Amino acid sequence: MNRVQFREQMEKDGYNVSEKTMQAGTINLEHTHPFDAQLFVLSGHITIGQGDKENIFGPGDICSVEANIKHSEKVGALMDVTYLAAIRAV
Repeated sequence: MNRVQFREQMEKDGYNVSEKTMQAGTINLEHTHPFDAQLFVLSGHITIGQGDKENIFGPGDICSVEANIKHSEKVGALMDVTYLAAIRAV
């Protein structure tokens, strides 16, 4: 899937899509969001932690986090991460 296909599919599924960047070295400790989120990574890497498991997502990867699920976010120290954020209210 490419960025155009991701945007089209997410909008079809009721998500609002925007491009965002998190700065290198960003650490967001465990938290929740009151919305469903899907990220399509454009550049850089982001680590998403849920419970005792962490997954690293890079360019072309898609990460999904459902509303009210505890998770953490970490961006590597050397490079920002840019992604398409698809957000849908629950």
